[in-house]
Amino acid sequence: MNWRAKAALIAITVAAGLLGAAPPRVIAVDVDGIVHPVTVEVVSRALDQARNEGAAAVLIRLNTPGGLMDAMRATIERMFASRVPVIAYVTPSGGRAASAGFFLLQAADVAAMSPGTNTGAAHPVILGREMDAVMKQKVEQDAAAMLRSIVARRGRNSELAEKAVLESRSFTDQEAMKERLIDLVARDEADLLRQLEGRPVKRFDGSTQPLHVAGASVVVYEPRLREKILKAVSDPNIALVLLVLGALGIYVEFTAPGLIVPGVLGAIMALVGLSAIAILPINWLGVALLLLALALFLIETQVPSHGVLGVGGAVAMVLGALLLIDSPLPEMRIRLATAISLALPFALITMMLVSLVVRARRNKVTTGAEGMIGEIGTALTALDPSGTIFVHGEYWNALATRPVAEGQKVRVTDIHQLKLTVEPVQDRPEVDRGV
Repeated sequence: MNWRAKAALIAITVAAGLLGAAPPRVIAVDVDGIVHPVTVEVVSRALDQARNEGAAAVLIRLNTPGGLMDAMRATIERMFASRVPVIAYVTPSGGRAASAGFFLLQAADVAAMSPGTNTGAAHPVILGREMDAVMKQKVEQDAAAMLRSIVARRGRNSELAEKAVLESRSFTDQEAMKERLIDLVARDEADLLRQLEGRPVKRFDGSTQPLHVAGASVVVYEPRLREKILKAVSDPNIALVLLVLGALGIYVEFTAPGLIVPGVLGAIMALVGLSAIAILPINWLGVALLLLALALFLIETQVPSHGVLGVGGAVAMVLGALLLIDSPLPEMRIRLATAISLALPFALITMMLVSLVVRARRNKVTTGAEGMIGEIGTALTALDPSGTIFVHGEYWNALATRPVAEGQKVRVTDIHQLKLTVEPVQDRPEVDRGV
């Protein structure tokens, strides 16, 4: 083959490669709730997927009120270590990247926002306890120093970003763009990728890398089943429901041994609920009120109080649920609707059990020795004072308090060592109706 033929073959091969080249891929991952340990796992796996598939970038869609500082730091570490450029995009319109979300936005190689979004309000709070002045200053300065380090390396406005920590400043998309807290404002993802085409981004390690993402196919990271379950139960409302239902299942198993299913399911739900609540800041007064509520419900089933204990248990459960999570973020607290939805069924179930107990106590005993008292039988032999009677479908030895003729009806008044004490049943006198 001469050199002309070789050149033609190479040209054809290159042209075919260009024509058949696949469009660039962008892996999108949603951070659309509280930043917690599950967030770290989801973002880490999305970054790994992008690296393994040779994606051009990772797009983190932010819409979060904030979250746990440890989880935020761990997520930022994964973003810094990523070999694939990371784009943080606050979306949709009306969304926000507040508190921990502001840190994630600033940590990305590219920070972008949709029109009508906001960010900031990154003042740190130690959840679960009050801070004294010294501790408060330490936490604030630590968070501010971390943010300054991030923003300065990204070439953004570190002085203004620091005010989001120290003064809880918030910014609209236009304000953030004007003050150089973000890199651009984009109407949607297509507009975002179009604006980023060919744009050089400075990675956290100091290297510069151009982005080629125009017309890229956006592949949404699909969380694994484990991640979906953990994300669902990390909602404190769902965690509380699981915990309470688990406690109910265990109680049913103890009161009716051998059912097995309520005990097994109850133990599983209780453990899952505890594992989810364990990562949240707990107010022990709320825990005490919940335990008091369960105790009042149990006592009500044993000692009927005409509903007083049941109502007290319902009130204690509602208050305990509302106070259980000590957090300034409404999204991390138990909702009033959840608390009432749990307390009312428990109260109704307790009232139903109490009514059944009261009815059972009022009913005449029909089994055992007590069940014989008051039964009517027939004397098979004369009782003077002892003999045999037929009562309750059985033959019994009996002792009469007064002489009883054979065939006469008798009533059982007592039982002692398998011998009945009876008395004759007086026949009703005939009433003279006249002529």
